Amino acid sequence: MENNDNGVNIPNVPTPAPQKVQKPPLAVKSHEKIKKHKRKIGFYYSFLTVVLLFCLIQVGFGAILNVSKIIAYNAKIITMKRVRDNAELRNKELKSDIKFFSKTASLEEIARNNLKMAGEDEVLIIINNNTNNTDTEQANTKHKHKDKAKKTTTNGEQ
Repeated sequence: MENNDNGVNIPNVPTPAPQKVQKPPLAVKSHEKIKKHKRKIGFYYSFLTVVLLFCLIQVGFGAILNVSKIIAYNAKIITMKRVRDNAELRNKELKSDIKFFSKTASLEEIARNNLKMAGEDEVLIIINNNTNNTDTEQANTKHKHKDKAKKTTTNGEQ
């Protein structure tokens, strides 16, 4: 047993002799570096492939959405053209009506026929057609009953 500087006894333990660690040859080191480098490059390439696929998917969806919007907008353009054409046609009709109604003769005609008005030297006579219609309906129903009675008697005789 040996004494330590502190006065502690340390048991004698044989220490192994330093061995020479054989360094791998240069070719093996470079081969390992190349493998590590290839793994890194493979990872980068796979990452870039995923990113590019994502970009292609985005471009594809964008194209599909744009085509669908184009179709929808073309349909809206067609309907708006129809509405415009109908509005122009209605506008022409209204302009012709304005020309027609701006004449005094046409205004007098409207007043006589629709508003039941008469001129200064005219007399307005209104004939109530409702009583005539009810009288004719009653007469028609009487004739129908008589016709049915005649048919039943003629059928009974045969």
